[in-house]
This record gives sequence, structure tokens and C-alpha cells, in this order.
Amino acid sequence: MKVVRSVSKSDLMKNHIPRLITLQIIIGAFFLFSLIPFQSCEPDDSGNEFECDTCYYSMKPNIYLYPTEKSRVRVNLTFPLGGKVTTSIPLYGNGWRVDADTSGIINNEYEYLFYESLQPNVWQLNTGWIINKSELKTFFTDNMLKHGFYGREIKDFLDYWIPRLTDFNYYEIYPQESNIIETAIKLNIYKKPDNILRLFYLIKGVDSNSNNKINIPGEEPQFNRSGFYVTEWGVILK
Repeated sequence: MKVVRSVSKSDLMKNHIPRLITLQIIIGAFFLFSLIPFQSCEPDDSGNEFECDTCYYSMKPNIYLYPTEKSRVRVNLTFPLGGKVTTSIPLYGNGWRVDADTSGIINNEYEYLFYESLQPNVWQLNTGWIINKSELKTFFTDNMLKHGFYGREIKDFLDYWIPRLTDFNYYEIYPQESNIIETAIKLNIYKKPDNILRLFYLIKGVDSNSNNKINIPGEEPQFNRSGFYVTEWGVILK
């Protein structure tokens, strides 16, 4: 004789409670998971659209070319960690192919190669200066001279940036030397220059000079402006 055991409502609840708890945990975990801000930097060398949610714009880098004789020069930018050129003059395309003369004039028209780019945040914030807004022009003039910039290179920087740095009483300025820039933006030039100077400033506006965590950078060796040399400056605004 087969005995049929009756199942009470409480038995059904006992069987379903663990499943309900498990389902609630999964749903809750999925909700929290969706709130986490993921950071991604996808290289663009595959032709796919570059995506990065922690990237910074390099603003108005100017590249100056000074060959020893009028030369056809190829200039290419690559982004080892992902990135892309967002604007350029003359048009960058797959790289610049230009004629540069000994005075630095490019294609009988331009004084420099201009571009802006988007790339991951690799910039250092350990050494720098805090400068009063009223002293920015003097500071940048002296600092760029110490690094090896000269003449119209400094004038171009001052003419563009000083009128734009007016919203804060002080500015934290962090120098980004060539070794740091190269990790994010490689500058490839053919024919090969004898000397290359690259310097970006990461600039952050602040209301006071109370930040005591900034260490003053050491003196940089003077750049050798001889042979075929190239200079480049740029800014990252934070």
C-alpha cells in the first residue's frame, strides 16, 4: 500500500525560503555591481573607437621643428596605453608629412604642429609649485627658459595660457617631463632628431596656497639646442 504524505503549507515555505534568500542576494549583488564605476582605456590601434572614462585631455601641445637644413619630416604620435588625436593643425590624418626649414617654419606657413589628444591619466602629482595668479607669467617665463625653451616658443605659451588662467587665486603646477609623457604619448620623428625637449604642465586652480604636500622639483639639465632639435610644450588642466 502506497502512503501519500501530505505536504503542509509550512513545509512548502521551508523549501522555498532558501531559494528566495539566494535570489534576493543575487539581485542585490547585481545592483551593487552595476553601481561600481569601471575604469577602462582601450587602445585604438585596432581601428575601434577609443573609450576611456578616466582620461585627460592634453591641451594645445605645440611641436616645433628645427632641422639643420630644409627637410621633409614625418611626425607620428602613438598611444601605448590607448588614446587618440582629437584635433590638429595642419590635419594629422595618419601622421604629419611636412617640409620644415631651419627657422622652424613648416610648409612655408606654420610655426609649429598643433594637436590635442585624449589619453589615460599617467601624470605625476608629487612635485610641483603653487603660484599666485599674478606671478604666473614670470613663473612660466623663467621655468620654460630653465628647461631650454626659447623665444617664440615661450611667447606662444604665454599668449595662449595666461589669459585663460584667471579663475583662481593660486595654481598648482606639476611638471610632466619627457619620460612621463612618453608612457602615454610617444613622439616618433623621421628623420631622427639629435635632441628632443618635451614638457607638459598639469595645472590645477586652487583658492589658497595651503597645500604643503607638494615637493619642489630639482633643477633640470639645460636642453641642448644643437643639431636637428625638436621642442614641445603642452598643458593638462585638472
